[in-house]
Amino acid sequence: MSSDLTRLTAVQIAEAVAGGQASAVEVARAHLDRIGAVEPDVHAFLHVAPEAALAAAREVDRKRAAGEPLGPLAGVPLALKDVMTTRDMPTTCGSRILEGWQPPYDATITQRLRQAGIVILGKTNMDEFAMGSSTENSAYGVSRNPWDLSRVPGGSSGGSSAAIAAYEAPLAIGTDTGGSIRQPAAVCGIVGTKPTYGGSSRYGLVAFASSLDTPGPLTRTVLDAALLHEAISGHDWRDSTSVDAPVPPVVAAARQPDVSGLRVGVVAEFSGDGYQPGVLAKFHEAVELLESLGAKVVEVSCPHFTYALAAYYLIAPSECSSNLARFDAMRYGLRIGDDGVASADEVMSLTREAGFGPEVKRRIMLGTYALSSGYYDAYYGKAQQVRTLICRDFDAAFEQVDVLISPTTPTTAFPIGERADDPMAMYLADLCTIPSDLAGNAAISVPCGLAPEDSLPVGLQIMAPALADDRCYRVAGAVEAAMEQRWGGPLLAQAKGLQR
Repeated sequence: MSSDLTRLTAVQIAEAVAGGQASAVEVARAHLDRIGAVEPDVHAFLHVAPEAALAAAREVDRKRAAGEPLGPLAGVPLALKDVMTTRDMPTTCGSRILEGWQPPYDATITQRLRQAGIVILGKTNMDEFAMGSSTENSAYGVSRNPWDLSRVPGGSSGGSSAAIAAYEAPLAIGTDTGGSIRQPAAVCGIVGTKPTYGGSSRYGLVAFASSLDTPGPLTRTVLDAALLHEAISGHDWRDSTSVDAPVPPVVAAARQPDVSGLRVGVVAEFSGDGYQPGVLAKFHEAVELLESLGAKVVEVSCPHFTYALAAYYLIAPSECSSNLARFDAMRYGLRIGDDGVASADEVMSLTREAGFGPEVKRRIMLGTYALSSGYYDAYYGKAQQVRTLICRDFDAAFEQVDVLISPTTPTTAFPIGERADDPMAMYLADLCTIPSDLAGNAAISVPCGLAPEDSLPVGLQIMAPALADDRCYRVAGAVEAAMEQRWGGPLLAQAKGLQR
């Protein structure tokens, strides 16, 4: 057994716990100690819950000692994005307007994690209400990329991705609305999956854009991601958008990856100007690798993908304008100006002014304008028409190929503050990931090397049709195995500094 339990994969930890080589309590304490050591630098967590984590670990150890069956991830620690409700921990969504709020119920995903015996260590930092690509929009300070502490860990699930890359947890949950799992996974050199929309429940996920929000796993290996994907997935009657269909065989696909004969389409629109040369170089190496493994690679054009960014930044703000109207200072969360003199309207206005950050206010105003009388058809309605065209592009592409691939993000992790005052530059971080959110299909990011300019991670994005999530794992598993053979081990092993 490794002397450092934090360096084991989730599968290795679960096997050690089930076999009695390590107790779940020992595993939890090792990760809590790691959090204590690196959090001053990384700031991945907003709330750490040592007592609750150790209590959950003791229950796993009790079940093992009693001979009760354990799930495949029992005893494995996890970092939970602070957008999922937890009855025993605060849920802030990275916003002052929910500072200190403790929900009265667990999200469905939180429940499923607990039922699986997974040990929740705490809640991770995020861009406020999941609006951002860098975690700089958190009201509680930026998280830092463990590869280079001067750079962002991506967003909005930046705290979750940083926790995985810094070995604070082997498993994490993020949410993907425009790329908020895959983009941080790519820039932190880890694996991140956006399941098919509706494949993982949104009940208890504080909504940003209801037709887009999708919870999913962040991990260090493809198999770990598949196991977590399976644990959190399945129909939920409490979520009206939940898919009532069997969970795709993601674990089997991850355990037996094989791309021989698979038709792989390279998205023609995701290259050229605006892409870092080193990112494109590593992407092309991944394409050559897939060909060497027996895949049939062709170029595929999806012409309406070029309009995805514009359509997304009308649809998502419109939905956020509607969803965030519930934060009115009347029922829960922050309340400013309640001195008995101010009117309800004044209290609401003062609270929203103090409680919402600049990016959230920007998107609320954009969305409210797009939905306003006289502009609805010209903006929101037109964006939904573009969304339909993007779905048709995917349908046409998947008639020709089994999966589509692209870089996950146009650049590696950028320096903290570099894009803070340039919203358009920030939005471009999600250029490649947004189409899959608009269409609702499955997608995954897997590491494919280090860009030569800065020695920072590059991600390969794999996209599959809705409910064909297993294809993502089939390809990602094959790429991971071949790349690790080439690298002599996981990509994270090449990192210098904090992770060591």
